[in-house]
Amino acid sequence: MDSEAVRSFVAAAELGQLQRAADELGITQQAVSKRIAALERELEVRLFTRTPRGVELTPDGKAFLPHARTVMAGVDRAVAALRPRALRVDVLGLRSAQAVVLHDYWRTNPGIDLDVVSLRLNDPAEAAAQVATGKVDASFRSVTDRAALPPDVRMLHAFDSPAELLVGPHHPLANARTVTPAQLRDFRIWVPGIAPRSEWSVFYDELVTTFNLRVDAAGPHFGDEVLLDTLAESAEIATLVGSRDRYTWPAAHNLRRIPVAAPTIAYPISLMLPRTNPHPRLRGIIEHLAELPPLTGPVWRPSWALPAAS
Repeated sequence: MDSEAVRSFVAAAELGQLQRAADELGITQQAVSKRIAALERELEVRLFTRTPRGVELTPDGKAFLPHARTVMAGVDRAVAALRPRALRVDVLGLRSAQAVVLHDYWRTNPGIDLDVVSLRLNDPAEAAAQVATGKVDASFRSVTDRAALPPDVRMLHAFDSPAELLVGPHHPLANARTVTPAQLRDFRIWVPGIAPRSEWSVFYDELVTTFNLRVDAAGPHFGDEVLLDTLAESAEIATLVGSRDRYTWPAAHNLRRIPVAAPTIAYPISLMLPRTNPHPRLRGIIEHLAELPPLTGPVWRPSWALPAAS
């Protein structure tokens, strides 16, 4: 049975006119008439009777209509299964380095049907579970305990995000071109909102231990605006941000972003995706990540960082 003939029949039955059905399907009225006539010959029944206002279903047509709708729904589902759906990717936040890199990829591939979401899950193992169940196709998260990674999910190195010191104009390091981790030991680094079990909690624990820093997570996180306002007014408080992370502030704040070097502090960003049958459009993103320039010079990474692809 010709599925397009069945589709023409359903359209004509629902719209009541062959011309309206033709307009709906983007074909001529003559084509609709021929398809329905061929379907009637195959079924050996009359499906419509003509009226001054269009067409009406015969008793046989009324009996056939619900089954025809079911047939077309099945055909549409079958076709949709062969067409890649929107690629759904989880990022830590829409101003994060992951989102920035993903946007750069999309700008060079604007035809990609991409759905960028932020699951707002602190535990990366929960994000891995979302990948395993297909709720998202990939997640820019790092499970620091490999034993917590589901067996049907793999994790690969995406890119390193070098740290920058963000300070206000009154801070003693405000005019430095670069700073070293050793120079940061005498200053309070305020990073509100470090959530237990999060990958960034593990990152800061290792950072503090390695460089003997004072990272303060005290107080609730009232949002980036409050953090930026505090930095602008303070001569003591600084924070760490990723070099690609997007922050905006009023010009009067006069905040400064200062690279951390000797060694560079690198936050390793990973990509989690299914081990088998990943979304076909993930290949383009992985290739884009592989083309990002690597960090040069001495670099510090936490112990759980994955090796970059060779």
